[in-house]
Amino acid sequence: MANTNVSPLNTHFFDDVCQFFDHAAQFTNHPQGLLDQIKACNSVYRFQFPIRKGNSFEVIHAWRVEHSHHMSPTKGGIRYSEMVNEDEVMALAALMTYKCAIVNVPFGGAKGGIQINPKNYTVAELETITRRYTVELIKKNFIGPGIDVPAPDYGSGEREMSWIADTYYTMNPGQLDAMGCVTGKPIALHGINGRREATGRGVAIAVRECVSVSEDMKELGLTAGLQDKRVIVQGLGNVGYNSAKFLIEYGAIVVGLCEFEGAIYNEDGLDLDAVFAHRKQTGSILGFSGAKKEFRNSAEGLEQPCDILVPAALENQITQENIGRIQAKIIAEGANGPTSPEAAEAFLQRGGIIIPDMYCNAGGVTVSYFEWLKNLSHVAFGRMDKRYEENANLNLVNTLESITGVNLSGDQRKMIIKGASELELVNSGLEDTMIRSYHEIREIKMNNPKIDSLRTAAFVGSIDKVAVSYMNMGIWP
Repeated sequence: MANTNVSPLNTHFFDDVCQFFDHAAQFTNHPQGLLDQIKACNSVYRFQFPIRKGNSFEVIHAWRVEHSHHMSPTKGGIRYSEMVNEDEVMALAALMTYKCAIVNVPFGGAKGGIQINPKNYTVAELETITRRYTVELIKKNFIGPGIDVPAPDYGSGEREMSWIADTYYTMNPGQLDAMGCVTGKPIALHGINGRREATGRGVAIAVRECVSVSEDMKELGLTAGLQDKRVIVQGLGNVGYNSAKFLIEYGAIVVGLCEFEGAIYNEDGLDLDAVFAHRKQTGSILGFSGAKKEFRNSAEGLEQPCDILVPAALENQITQENIGRIQAKIIAEGANGPTSPEAAEAFLQRGGIIIPDMYCNAGGVTVSYFEWLKNLSHVAFGRMDKRYEENANLNLVNTLESITGVNLSGDQRKMIIKGASELELVNSGLEDTMIRSYHEIREIKMNNPKIDSLRTAAFVGSIDKVAVSYMNMGIWP
């Protein structure tokens, strides 16, 4: 039996996702049986295994859920958290299905979870847990480049993904595409440039696209564009930090930062890197000299004046209890499920805009898709054509200079001649994906006045796409 000692906040997450699904399903024309199939989790693998910790043994509880097999492989991260439970993993797997459909990535949804607090284990113990978890997945055929491809999630990262890749390859000697069994790997182990910051960059692009639509911003009483928009970000992990970083690059001002130990606020803006350095040195964002206000209760940080709130930590952070005190006009869900259905409805009734999680944080799976393609092709992006592109551009520049008699400066020549690197190609693909997907979702909403939110529109679009896949299988006429 799995450990039932879990947070009550996390035990209805899958129901919340299903509630959003059911609300959107009424705007589609699919038979109920097909809708039931799309909504259900196809495979739920719950297991446990012992590890040696010091001079004793400890039982580790873990899960892998494959929500939908309308496309293969399935795809989703592995969460390392003592709060993780079966309901949460099922909900996250379902969101992955809809997320992949929204950004047109050809995966089914999946998710994994290991019920531990990584801080309570040595590196050697974490490696043992990760490798044993991988072996359990291999035994049940729950991992493989064409079966199910994990990735990092809360509490895990490149290090854990490298252990998974090595374990899988060891158990499958000679398999040519073995490194495609997992994404989010280090560059040295066939990862891809840009993956680490992809989710945060995607969040920033999503926000930028949302605020670029003048008519939508006019209804909120805001001007179009990110310039000088005030932003509060919850979470200084990978997603939160990079969301804040790229939002600042696009012209926004980060006025508030929230972490589990508390929150800080300055209406004139916070120096993100200085805050990050302060936390690394002291272990807390509290006490930062550039903050004008600080709060021991992190939740109070979410309620300060701002234009855009980016919850980029865990689910269920914005609820009926605190939504009335949230002052933001736009919520950009960097985390999965940070807003409860009741809170979302109340926020929309106030005229706010929610950029839904299954689109907003899809940058990670988009670039994971690029990494998977790289692993299957065994060629880094740009390697085959970068020099050819540069030589062709050089010949063009030389020809134009000889015809016009105008000589470019050295910097101008470099800028024009330069071929695209892997990182530039990845970022270009990510940006194009996020831009196209946002306007596809918005178009669905605008074409049906009864659709009340971008989230509902995103669900409608994803349900339609998954339904088409099932129909193409010949299961439904």
